[in-house]
Amino acid sequence: MKPAAQGTKGILNAEAGKRKFRLERYEPSEDLTFAIELIWTVVWDLRGEEPYDQTILSYPSVNLTFEADADGIFAGVYGVPENTYTRHLRDEGWTLGVKFRPGGFYPFWRKPVSDLTGQRMDLKSMFGDEGAALAEQVLADRPDTAKQIERVEQFLRERLTERDEEVGRIGRMVEAVIADRSIVKVEDMAERFGLQVRSLQRLFNRYVGVSPKWVIQRYRLQEAADLMERGETPDWPALAQELGYYDQAHFIKDFKSVIGKAPESYIKNLQPE
Repeated sequence: MKPAAQGTKGILNAEAGKRKFRLERYEPSEDLTFAIELIWTVVWDLRGEEPYDQTILSYPSVNLTFEADADGIFAGVYGVPENTYTRHLRDEGWTLGVKFRPGGFYPFWRKPVSDLTGQRMDLKSMFGDEGAALAEQVLADRPDTAKQIERVEQFLRERLTERDEEVGRIGRMVEAVIADRSIVKVEDMAERFGLQVRSLQRLFNRYVGVSPKWVIQRYRLQEAADLMERGETPDWPALAQELGYYDQAHFIKDFKSVIGKAPESYIKNLQPE
């Protein structure tokens, strides 16, 4: 069980969150890295304290989670949230999660991942009695994180009928979006990878669950939020241009529609260490 890089990108107001919960990340086994980005755990103990809401600016990733908290237990899959996702933390609890790479969940499910977008589905509904048994076993393994991870990974291996090369291609597309700010439109991505726009959209609908346009916008907004989290005061017109927006007004509109606050309001709400 090898620790992974412990970044906080995508966790809004991360410094405040660090005082409320402990986040740990682990690398998956080598044979599963083509589909799984990382495995993560969150543990909190807020007994005697006020509840805390943590908001996530989600990646285009499906997450398989096992949860136990004051509201009960849950084991299942979260599709890509269409906007932000907020987790309400109270009393004490923990979560073990598997974060799939964009497109990485499809080989285990073999159905359009868009069916899961904005939804959650329990393991029994998804994988039948075997899914229900896995949930029971993983929840019983707590607090042995290594054993939990081993059990989940083996379950996934048994459902992997063949290596799907589309997962790698989608991964390269997403990596290009992250690395190259000149990719600001779906047409840019389609041209880069030699696909028709409609073919690209169908591919993302089946494998990723959200559109290529959504992916481009999400990574650009994460870049902006990360700058603000680090305490940098951006030159708004320049930042909007760097992130591929036509002008500052379009950037602010997108930021507010997804995060719920205009950029300047978001900065004011960031809590100091």
